[in-house]
Amino acid sequence: MALKHLLAALILLQAVAVPAQQAASKPAPPPPPLLSHELHSDRSVTFRFKDAAANDVKLRLDSFAKPIPMTRAAGGIWSYTTQPLPPEHYFYSFLDGDEQRADPENHLFAPNMAFSGSNILIVPGDTPEPWDETAVPHGTLHVHRFTTKIAIGLPANQEEVVVYTPPGYDAAAAKPYPVLYLLHGWSGEAESWSRDQQANFILDNLLTEGKVKPMVVVMPLGYGDMSFVENGFNVWRDRAAVELNTQLYMSMLMGEIMPLVETAYNISRDREGRAITGLSMGGLESLDTGLHYPEKFAWVGGFSSAVHNLDYEHQLAALDPKTANLKLLWIACGTEDGLIEANRKIIAFLNAKGMPVTQVETPGLHDSLVWRDNLIHFAPLLFQK
Repeated sequence: MALKHLLAALILLQAVAVPAQQAASKPAPPPPPLLSHELHSDRSVTFRFKDAAANDVKLRLDSFAKPIPMTRAAGGIWSYTTQPLPPEHYFYSFLDGDEQRADPENHLFAPNMAFSGSNILIVPGDTPEPWDETAVPHGTLHVHRFTTKIAIGLPANQEEVVVYTPPGYDAAAAKPYPVLYLLHGWSGEAESWSRDQQANFILDNLLTEGKVKPMVVVMPLGYGDMSFVENGFNVWRDRAAVELNTQLYMSMLMGEIMPLVETAYNISRDREGRAITGLSMGGLESLDTGLHYPEKFAWVGGFSSAVHNLDYEHQLAALDPKTANLKLLWIACGTEDGLIEANRKIIAFLNAKGMPVTQVETPGLHDSLVWRDNLIHFAPLLFQK
């Protein structure tokens, strides 16, 4: 009996020991993901970035003119808490020394062509904002690609064009839709206006409120020469490179993009049904195109336009306000934008020629907060009698 009890005890000990051994060899669970962007109830935000080897980390955030120093804590976690922020979509990234780094914990990522992309932080309002996706009828985004014979350096010579058609778009309607050509900025892509500025949701909401005419919006890739974006920001110091990119793009817009969309969509082919505007580089392109070809566009705008290297005194010397006969020339810029003086100078030049200009200056920097607001106020002015 003693031997029998001893064997039973050994079996029981073995049964207990095996699970204990397995538990001891089981790997420890991974640490929880870093809460990299924590939105508080008062709309302040705490940003966190982990790099134990870093000696200096800063936060780049829309509406802040300079990178913001972050504070290091235990475990190499750097943090910064903002004051309460107005409801908006903010772009942010981290500067790890001199290297721009995206937030690896945030899946809302906005790539661009010139440098490491930024992440998106959404600070909601108490009620829907004009750029929010809301329960209203939505337009449709279409993507087109074609082989350009004008622009140089595009991968496989493929130009991309994103087209917004409004809710209820009727390809067989007796009256063609008016069309807005909406151009992105330097380092942007054809999707930038819809992805980064929520242009399609802005138009959906304005249409539902009865503030804009139903219109088709054409958003092309904005480079006449791809080396203009591939060679880095210092290319803006080279007036010849700026001029080459702008002139090639203007030629592609007029000679390839417009014929493509006018064939594919039921849109206006006369000047009173065409508008053009853009932001930054796109603002330079839209003003240059619209003022050179007023017989093609009756509605012209520019948001934070990069006109500092535009030789308008010579190129637009023959501009005649009566011949141009624009329905609207709308030039806007943020008062803290480095391009504000360049925009004031071109407006002064146009005023001296007797060209009526709607000059708009709003608080803000060279960022999406200004450009969304510009579109919200510009679009309702278009195609009105």
